[in-house]
Amino acid sequence: MAGRGARQQRERVRRIGVLMSASADDPDALAWISAFAQGLQERGWSVGSNVRIDYRWGAGDLDRFRKYAAELVALAPDVILATAGSIVAALQQASRTVPIVFVTTIDPVGGGLVESLARPGGNATGFSTREFSMMGKLLELLKELAPRLSRVAVIRDPATGRVRRICRDPNRRAFIWRGANPHRRAHRR
Repeated sequence: MAGRGARQQRERVRRIGVLMSASADDPDALAWISAFAQGLQERGWSVGSNVRIDYRWGAGDLDRFRKYAAELVALAPDVILATAGSIVAALQQASRTVPIVFVTTIDPVGGGLVESLARPGGNATGFSTREFSMMGKLLELLKELAPRLSRVAVIRDPATGRVRRICRDPNRRAFIWRGANPHRRAHRR
């Protein structure tokens, strides 16, 4: 035990920036932060001892994301954790060198945040909550669960990524997203 304590004293304190898309009073976000700190602790990282965490809460506001991204980058963290694609974009505008790890990001490839999921390139990597190339398989599973299903709607915000192709059905017909215009229908190829 004494050897580990002496080693920790010699180690420099690592700094993690965390930019949350939620507000500081969001109970789900607070539970997530607690689980994050617990996970770090289980892996030997102790806040105040060998790691410091700087939190910023964007509360869904793009201007706050940009402001807090610049603040966190100025603190020279070892890594920044981002909880939304728009946060990753703001962080990449602030720095192309500070490592960024994203979670709960929808379509980071289509959003231009990484080159690919297998080889992200640049300074960002992480976990995607949606992989649009898997949508065809999800439709197959849905059809198995509800065999009488005849129509499926996909609703998404076109501002969250530049993906045009949403999914392919089992018969290989592609449904192409054309924007959030309620008077325009999705076109089939």
